[in-house]
Amino acid sequence: MKRPFIPTLLLLPALLSAGVQAENTVGRIDLNANQLPIHAPRNPQAVSQIPAGFRFATPGTLTVAVSTLSSPPLSVLADDNKTRIGSDPDIARLIADSLGLTLKLVPTAWEDWPLGIATGRYDIAIINIAVTKARKERFDFATYRIDTLGFYVKNSSHIKAIRGPEDIAGLKVIVGSGTNQENILLEWDRQNRARGLPPVAPIYVTDDAAATLSLLSGRVDAFFGPHSIGAYKAALTGQTRMVGRGPTTAWVAVTTQKGNGLIEPISTALNGVIQSGQYAQVLDRWGENDEKVTRSVVNPPGLGE
Repeated sequence: MKRPFIPTLLLLPALLSAGVQAENTVGRIDLNANQLPIHAPRNPQAVSQIPAGFRFATPGTLTVAVSTLSSPPLSVLADDNKTRIGSDPDIARLIADSLGLTLKLVPTAWEDWPLGIATGRYDIAIINIAVTKARKERFDFATYRIDTLGFYVKNSSHIKAIRGPEDIAGLKVIVGSGTNQENILLEWDRQNRARGLPPVAPIYVTDDAAATLSLLSGRVDAFFGPHSIGAYKAALTGQTRMVGRGPTTAWVAVTTQKGNGLIEPISTALNGVIQSGQYAQVLDRWGENDEKVTRSVVNPPGLGE
């Protein structure tokens, strides 16, 4: 019997309450167990690197911008419909613990994090931010994940593979505004138009449930975005499949104000939890095993360099 469609945003709280497990590339995701925080001990080396007199947005607290969207496994509401969980909040907690600070998560729209970081409203941002040449001119970065992109379609789609520009000609593709995947999609479209191929139609949807419904109803042809998000949905619902990866790989990084001195202790904190195992616990339980880093690096080469 065909499984009824329930938008992801509405489905997750019910699944969390029921303790449902979802298959993923490394095993099973226990949605109920994943609400339990993973903590790290205070890291004296990281604490000692915080600049003397550094002014946090709130004294004694690490204020972290995280996604306001429901984008599992990166960020999603728990079954109380108010607590933010996911791999990004988990990473934020490990950093705060390591620095001996209280954690404050602030759900933030993608377009708002740059100003929030620049003005000191947030100490750091963890919103699946990829390192790019342009962003490095304004912010500092400490890597914590490999960023891969994926094309996903509904299971019954006629699309078998997307490997290059010609494969997206004439398609309607969901993509995030102002993202690296949008840049790739628009560049591929430019190449197609120059060859006389049908244009691609970028579809900008900010609500996750609406995006899922659009894809499964056939109103759009494909989703192009973070592989971790696409893979999680495919494992959770069994209604979509990956048909290709993006042409570039980048670093996802914790983001701070440029030159304020906070990025070194953050990188040290990340390397501490990488070595002690809490970092692996986080990525493993959210199905991101294939996006782990072995070491956090400050300001690595970014896209466009």
